[in-house]
Amino acid sequence: MKAIVYQATGPSSVLTLQDRPLTEPGPGEVRVRVMVSGVNPTDWKSRAGSGSSKLDAPKVPNQDGAGVIDQLGPGVTGFAVGDRVWLWDVAWGGNEGTAQEYVVVPSHKAVALPDAESFDTGASLGIPALTAHRALTSHEDGPVRLSSGALAGRIVLVTGGAGAVGHAAIQLARWAGATVITTVSGDRKAELARRAGAETVVNYRTDDVVEAVRQVAPDGVDIIVDVNAPANIETDLNVLKPGGTISIYAANPGESLTVPIRESMTGNVRYQFILTYTVTDGQKQHAVAAVADALADGALRVGEEHGLPLTRFTLARTPDAHDAVEQQTPGKVLIDVSGTP
Repeated sequence: MKAIVYQATGPSSVLTLQDRPLTEPGPGEVRVRVMVSGVNPTDWKSRAGSGSSKLDAPKVPNQDGAGVIDQLGPGVTGFAVGDRVWLWDVAWGGNEGTAQEYVVVPSHKAVALPDAESFDTGASLGIPALTAHRALTSHEDGPVRLSSGALAGRIVLVTGGAGAVGHAAIQLARWAGATVITTVSGDRKAELARRAGAETVVNYRTDDVVEAVRQVAPDGVDIIVDVNAPANIETDLNVLKPGGTISIYAANPGESLTVPIRESMTGNVRYQFILTYTVTDGQKQHAVAAVADALADGALRVGEEHGLPLTRFTLARTPDAHDAVEQQTPGKVLIDVSGTP
């Protein structure tokens, strides 16, 4: 099979296309023919060496993907050969990611992909949707697992609503019944956020964000899903409802957040820092189940018309795909791995 491999961390040029032998699934595992691989910021950052500069073995990148079950390992139930699935956290804690034609994963990391949904959608879930779920369930008085209507009466502010996590947060929050406000940096991104389902879109470069948010939420918002807390912290505190939560899921290496202590105390603010890989098993199980339910309800959609434009590359051009994500290409970057089965 064809696979993208890197043997040392560094720039995207360390990624090379190689031939590798097929691996048989062991007990409790399934082998998936990968149709589409999704690329996230964590993928290029890991390849660049943001974690460790040393690898214990050659590594195949990318956490997310979607495909078709090709073979079942001993003891696997609930799946059959030919089932369509989406994958999550594939490369976490190991060396086998989704940038290859076949990948073996524990069966719980494969989730049924409805026939009505595309492999593009499946490959776009994973990290963005699971991160968004944790952000939306971090409120002290909120649900631990989202469901249709679970956030009814709540108001959610999503900063950077045109990004992959922001897009997923808008869609999941709307599915759960929340009123959604989002901030963006321009007209193009504003239109994408509206297509995703945001009811109020604020251009933070031209509008007074606090005034605009307070017009919709005079008493403040319940949850803020924040992509850039260091830049937004003052605004966040001015629009957050007392007892509200600021969920923080992104940062540059070495970046710090200066927290206004008195203002945070006055508002009884909760700060929730999120890395989807290291949430508890229970939190991850709730997230996977809720995302699967939202997907089945048709609440998670990708593509230009749904606010998440897709940029595609072939497997051989995986280095270009990583560069595109590093350069903050709008929407979702996908890799076409295999042909139609």
